Amino acid sequence: MKRIALDTDLAPQDPEFSADVIRWQKAHGRHALPWQNTRDAYRIWLSEIMLQQTQVAAVIPYYQRFLERFPDVGSLAAAPAEEVMAHWSGLGYYSRARNLHRCAQRVVAEYGGVFPADPALLADLPGIGRSTAAAISAFAYGIRAAILDGNVKRVFCRVFGIEGFPGAKPVEDRLWLRAEALLPKQDTQDMQAYTQGLMDLGATLCTRSRPACQRCPLAHRCVAFETGRTAELPVRKPKKTVPERHVAMLVVVDDGQVLLEQRPGSGIWGGLLSLPEVAADDDQERGIALGVAPFGQLASHQKLQPFSHGFTHFKLHVAPYRVALSQRHPMAAENSHVWYPVDRLAQAPLPAPVKKLLVELLGKADLFGGLG
Repeated sequence: MKRIALDTDLAPQDPEFSADVIRWQKAHGRHALPWQNTRDAYRIWLSEIMLQQTQVAAVIPYYQRFLERFPDVGSLAAAPAEEVMAHWSGLGYYSRARNLHRCAQRVVAEYGGVFPADPALLADLPGIGRSTAAAISAFAYGIRAAILDGNVKRVFCRVFGIEGFPGAKPVEDRLWLRAEALLPKQDTQDMQAYTQGLMDLGATLCTRSRPACQRCPLAHRCVAFETGRTAELPVRKPKKTVPERHVAMLVVVDDGQVLLEQRPGSGIWGGLLSLPEVAADDDQERGIALGVAPFGQLASHQKLQPFSHGFTHFKLHVAPYRVALSQRHPMAAENSHVWYPVDRLAQAPLPAPVKKLLVELLGKADLFGGLG
């Protein structure tokens, strides 16, 4: 029974590895996802971007709604950024949406609306890294290119007994060597099945917890399975203290409109509309009065239920306040704030926790068609 050596060796070629993956994928892999059974590079690219750091079940409804509004790269490129962000709202990691829009515009401007087949050209586009470029090339054009997303890293680390955190550059470099060496010989159908098979193995069998090793086509060669180390591999990212931030958000409702603020293009919730913020401090009433002063005279405020939201690098603690004005001031044209009609909030590009807060407070859940 053949087994690949531990990761002390150079990455060897091994046609049996890819053959096992391809055979398993064709018989047991996923074949009915909305973005499968197509060579449309636009649809494949869209799914790959949405699937970055997001589970399949969460992506499917967003993917379908996105395609209804933006059926091709031209319609996406021509759309206003605000509308793109609105359709992405709730999916998280909003830099993906900004890059998605910029990428569509470059594909139209530089490639006549046709995604290039070369992984190197794809990787030069906004939001497309090396692994995503390879996946698009493999699925849309049958190009022989290696992928290495989080699922594939987990499969390789377990099968080959690779030590160290896979996000660290030296470990990732070794994983890329493996990924390149294990590619099947050039065959369009096999390349697609192999690429999908690696993704499927990581997503359905070789999961982080409770992997289904008894059903895995690679169990007979898996170092982690043989040595009882599936819970230890891949090595987890070293823990760091998560910074915490505190902020007060103001829900200012007046005459059927709510005051929203356009967030900067970069940073958290970049490009979205959100609620105005003031510092969370001991003299909160004074802070709220100063915060609403440019927009009106404070009449009263009421503290609402606080909530927290986790980001990649920190945790945000929000103290929301319902604010009433006794008088509204005219707003300067260049102001980044806007009075948004409550009955149009369904079309507003709002972060999911802010949308949830407004739905619960204003009782307008039916306007949003669900929170995603």
